[in-house]
Amino acid sequence: MKGRLEDRVAVVTGATSGIGRAIVERYLAEGAKVVGFGRNEDALGALKAEHADRFVGVAGDVTKADDLNRLLDETMKAFGGVDIVVPNAGIARVVSFEESTREAFETQFSVNLFAAVETVRLFLPYIRKGGSVQFITTFLTQVGFPGLGIYSASKAALKSFAQTLAAELAPRGIRVNSIAPGPIGTPLWGTVGLPDDVLGAVAGQINSRLMTGQFGQPDDIAETSVFLASDGAKNIFGQDIVVDGGYTIG
Repeated sequence: MKGRLEDRVAVVTGATSGIGRAIVERYLAEGAKVVGFGRNEDALGALKAEHADRFVGVAGDVTKADDLNRLLDETMKAFGGVDIVVPNAGIARVVSFEESTREAFETQFSVNLFAAVETVRLFLPYIRKGGSVQFITTFLTQVGFPGLGIYSASKAALKSFAQTLAAELAPRGIRVNSIAPGPIGTPLWGTVGLPDDVLGAVAGQINSRLMTGQFGQPDDIAETSVFLASDGAKNIFGQDIVVDGGYTIG
């Protein structure tokens, strides 16, 4: 039986861990050819070793123009076009309002908004009709969480941009949507800048609001991404699909 993404070409940034890695693996399982972009060369090499004929790994930093241009060049050299673009790379830092300087904003916006949009802009001329663009936002655009104002704002801007871009690109046969993960067990959780004991306490509070009583898994987001990239979602445009274990209704 053919996979849902058979012979389609996908580009995924932030591909070496967490949600990005899960998306790459699910896409490959569904028959796609994938170009993964990330910082971890060892992880990219492991994916290449397992999927030599259908995976290309490109190491780099999404905030660097030369690296993104190299990603585009390597993708075109390998596959000649693209059907799915998922600019997944992102960072989250806990920053109090008192410390929310312009520099603090630029750190997170440079990755979460500017790099995500620039990735899609570079690939746009090569996205084939019927293609899918998926941005990764967050459930925190709907709820307040102390210390994550900059992160949430960067993702809220991305959510709004995605909705507008959906209307702009629909006449070209390209669907744009976004996925808003809730609390997901990924390495990102440990990089926000809180001590382990505080992280544990916060996790306990979050779990009490989740219908399952525990954080979701990267595969939950990857499965949603596969659906949005497939023909099953051909009539879905400009939506922000929330996958949050029920947090925002709790």
